[in-house]
Amino acid sequence: MKSITPALASERYRPGGGLRRLLSTYRTEMAIAIAMVIVELAVGMAVPAALSGGNLTNVMQAAAPLVIMSFGVLLVIITGGIDLSVGSVFSLTGMITGLAMAHGFGAIASSVAGLSVGIVIGLANGALVTFVGLAPFVVTLSTYAIAGSLSFIVTNGNSLPISDPNYWLLDSGTLIPGMPNYLLWCLLLLVGIEFSLRKVVAGRWLYAVGSSSSSARVIGIPVNRVRLTAYLLSGLLASFAGIVSVSYVSNAEATAGASLMLQSIAAVVIGGASLFGGTGSAIGALLGALMITIIQNGANLIGVNSFWQGTVTGIVILIAVLLDRITKARR
Repeated sequence: MKSITPALASERYRPGGGLRRLLSTYRTEMAIAIAMVIVELAVGMAVPAALSGGNLTNVMQAAAPLVIMSFGVLLVIITGGIDLSVGSVFSLTGMITGLAMAHGFGAIASSVAGLSVGIVIGLANGALVTFVGLAPFVVTLSTYAIAGSLSFIVTNGNSLPISDPNYWLLDSGTLIPGMPNYLLWCLLLLVGIEFSLRKVVAGRWLYAVGSSSSSARVIGIPVNRVRLTAYLLSGLLASFAGIVSVSYVSNAEATAGASLMLQSIAAVVIGGASLFGGTGSAIGALLGALMITIIQNGANLIGVNSFWQGTVTGIVILIAVLLDRITKARR
């Protein structure tokens, strides 16, 4: 039977002890949430329409694909890897889904065809990194280029309108009354991934592999299987984000995910994950994605040139990585 030290027991049963542990566990996420509110209020002071219910709803709906993609990228980064292919997977998924519909396939069959893109590329990434031993950066950069090229090849670069008039329900419909589906997908993934990372053994293995893969092997963790699963889920979630986006805009574009790779990595890093592996949370990834979307929305409302958005995202990533390095050095 596991013994409980007096200090641990007193902390466990002390009034507010559970709340203090919760605040300590998610202190980074709370800081991001506060910063996000400050940014939104600052934009609202300049443009009052930013705080309207309609604009906030638009921000959440626009952020949903990025949130979903960021969850998958998070899993790979926790293991100490990187997935640069997600933006191209996102684009190719949309094109394959639209192409399938154009050839007479139904919504379900077309969506399955789109999701298969993420499964195939995710498995390829995981296999090459895990079993062949290639560097994640090289592997996912290659699949990024391949999938990006295929996005243009399958339709000669032409956009594809979604022919199913009810496909918008995937994003904006309501399986639960009062809750649009884009919000439902994000919440289900948030709860499932965060619970798995915190409470499920397989989820804890991700942190162990990212902290030290050699030590993880010594204690019997199936490192190869964990890495392969992380890349598979990253590809699958990138594809799911792609079909949710296609449902939202009712159109598939070969360049739809061009900027999302950088944004998803930024979201995960802003959310407290380390590019060196071993840390991160689904809540942080969610807040990071919302922060990026809020910044972009605010810049558009204020009238900042959209060409500067990439610069801002890059600077934010750099600052987040530097803060992570400083924090680790102090520890």
